Amino acid sequence: MWNIVVQSCIFVFGVTSIVLVSRKNKWGFVVGLCAQPFWLLNSYMNQEWGIFLVSVAYTISWSYGIYEWFFKKV
Repeated sequence: MWNIVVQSCIFVFGVTSIVLVSRKNKWGFVVGLCAQPFWLLNSYMNQEWGIFLVSVAYTISWSYGIYEWFFKKV
């Protein structure tokens, strides 16, 4: 059951974040960051270390997007 919840969250947050970012909506970065705990948990529990490292990189990338769109002074 837990695996279904995690996979569903990955799907919903992942697709929503890409759609929002492609529409130049800054909230896509926030939604993308919300997906990362599920990616990290899933890859750790399944011992998928390559996916885990990519998830760490994505977490940094989404965080950088949040900084650029919400906090950086122009």
